Amino acid sequence: MHFRSLIIATFLLVAAAITALPQVDTPPPPADEVLKIETQLVDVPVIVTDQSGKPIVGLKSSNFEVLEDGKPQEIASFSTTESPFEVALLLDTSGSTRADLQLIVRAADLFIRSLRAGDRVAIVAYDQRTDGRRVEVFSEIVSPLTSDRNLLSDALSDVGKSNGTPFYDSLLMVAEEIFEKPAEGAFRGRRALVALTDGVDSTSFWNYERAKKKLMASGVAAFFIMIDTRDAFEENLLGDCSTATKFSPEQIRRYYGLFPENAKMEKEFDFCRIRDFARLDISKKLYELAESEMQELAGSSGGKVFPAADLREASRAFAEVAEEIGTSYTLGYYSSNERHDGGYRKIKVRLKGLPSGAAVRAREGYNAPKD
Repeated sequence: MHFRSLIIATFLLVAAAITALPQVDTPPPPADEVLKIETQLVDVPVIVTDQSGKPIVGLKSSNFEVLEDGKPQEIASFSTTESPFEVALLLDTSGSTRADLQLIVRAADLFIRSLRAGDRVAIVAYDQRTDGRRVEVFSEIVSPLTSDRNLLSDALSDVGKSNGTPFYDSLLMVAEEIFEKPAEGAFRGRRALVALTDGVDSTSFWNYERAKKKLMASGVAAFFIMIDTRDAFEENLLGDCSTATKFSPEQIRRYYGLFPENAKMEKEFDFCRIRDFARLDISKKLYELAESEMQELAGSSGGKVFPAADLREASRAFAEVAEEIGTSYTLGYYSSNERHDGGYRKIKVRLKGLPSGAAVRAREGYNAPKD
């Protein structure tokens, strides 16, 4: 047999052998696995309380029902109250709170130490630097996320003071830097912002809408200890322009932005030419705006606003926040709505098998991914 014929014969034998082997079909991946790859897992922080307002612990996933835009969703993950949390602690050391910096630091330290051993905390505060005659106020991360209580205590000693409040910028910093990467392992869906502030922004580069969008997209539960600084602020607001506490240009613009563009009103941006009654109205509207913004962020994320008359009440409020975090559940589901249209999806959590009077507070919704 010629060499070429031998090669052809060998090839035919091998081909026949391969053809004779049993054919094994590789089954396609289950439909639910494909859905989980293509659909975002939606995390929903949940607080459940009894009729007296005390947290209810020891619940199971079967005690909850989740609806998205009115349609029931299958709960794919469930974290109990024992699971750890990641907390971004925001400390407002501007304005009238500057004289009470030690009270702020002491209250923050007690809050951190009241959290569980596995909880991780990052600290954000305000500071300022001088460039010639210009003072720049900025937000800074004093400590990244860590569970080391001694490191966090040392970081608190580095918290500075500022003459302005970049509140919106600091919210963005929490969303884009501290919680930039998806949470891992047991921290999935268990992240919180805890802010000690009056919420009255004065120097931010970014606006509230951008900060809200980023913070809500991150799925962070927002808790605010709302310090009442209005009386102290207005104490030096009136009278001689050279000695009065002044509004920032951003605050004056924000005030006029509360009115319709076609509103018939005289706009004055020079603080010294603003009369006393107008100064008081600006202050009133700015504080009302701050409260409504904090209530919106807290309500839509499953968090809460804790009013505090002064910094001495902050420790009590911090203790309540720590209890809320320590008794929070997290539900996760893959949306049955596969559209990536960027639209807003409304979330509703219902309780099952619990006594009358039990109440639930949860994330209210989210924006779907957009292709």
